[in-house]
Amino acid sequence: MNISAAQVKELREVTGAPMMECKDALKKANGVYDEALKILRTQGLAVAKTKGLREAKEGQIISYVHLGGKLGVLVEINCETDFVAKNTEFQELGKNIAMQIAASNPSVVSRNQITPEMVAKEKEIYLEQAKQSGKPEKIWDKMVEGRLEKYYKEICLLEQPYIKDPSISVSDYLAQLVAKVRENITIRRFTRYAVGKK
Repeated sequence: MNISAAQVKELREVTGAPMMECKDALKKANGVYDEALKILRTQGLAVAKTKGLREAKEGQIISYVHLGGKLGVLVEINCETDFVAKNTEFQELGKNIAMQIAASNPSVVSRNQITPEMVAKEKEIYLEQAKQSGKPEKIWDKMVEGRLEKYYKEICLLEQPYIKDPSISVSDYLAQLVAKVRENITIRRFTRYAVGKK
């Protein structure tokens, strides 16, 4: 199959992946743009997982204040080098993540920050809801697990649908930049302030 330079350029502009990777993805996808995009996203996740083993000690604290000054966010995002921390794409990532936090109000960065007590409490609530649903007892556990997964997607920043592209998660969005800059980037912590709320 003949892949045009224009196709490669378009895919590269969207993903930031190297030209040869874009060309290879288009070949594997028989020239179908959406399929090539999926292939690159999958590869991006693979790159992100290998980069995640490396320590990220550099980075920045990025702020976002919503219009009217009633809502603000501070988020610490770490990377491996000061060079990447000063990169405009890193800065854009920080602003977008801060806006995500302002809009979606997560409680934690990732699932591993949820305490066993929190999980137990939620399971207890969901089990009681399942019992009251009138559905057979044999499916209660599945109902509880399904609701627990939904709970994770609501309170875990990395699992939330990304506000600027709900077809991907915040974790996928982060992985795209990791694949592009070729170094580990992590969201360490955040604080969300709202006027009149604790």
